[in-house]
Amino acid sequence: MNLESPKTSVQKSAQYMFDQLTDVKNFEKLMPDNIAKFEVTGEDSFIFGLKGMPEIKLKMKDKVAPTKVVLGAASDKLPFSLTANITPVSDDSSDVQLFFEGEFNAMMAMMVKGPISKFIETLSGNMHKL
Repeated sequence: MNLESPKTSVQKSAQYMFDQLTDVKNFEKLMPDNIAKFEVTGEDSFIFGLKGMPEIKLKMKDKVAPTKVVLGAASDKLPFSLTANITPVSDDSSDVQLFFEGEFNAMMAMMVKGPISKFIETLSGNMHKL
């Protein structure tokens, strides 16, 4: 299952956005209003929970300065990744787009596609808060 957020233009440099997105504690600022839990569990990992959904632990998997940050599920039960592609537009602006890739069976994919789409749209829409 592959999902992508709309591109979000931010009035910040690509390097600034990269630095913000590689510091996992900053993801709390991007979370939707219905967040029930957010806890940094290490230098490169955090757990979050949305009301009515199971908690998910994300871990930094890869980073390519200043254009790409990849987070992945810390558990192999539901393997997925969340990639932020950062495109420099000028010295003080950039575009950020999120890509979600997960391996789910058809039933699970049907159940999670809507909530995950809405979730990555919210994350993307909140990029200006960084």
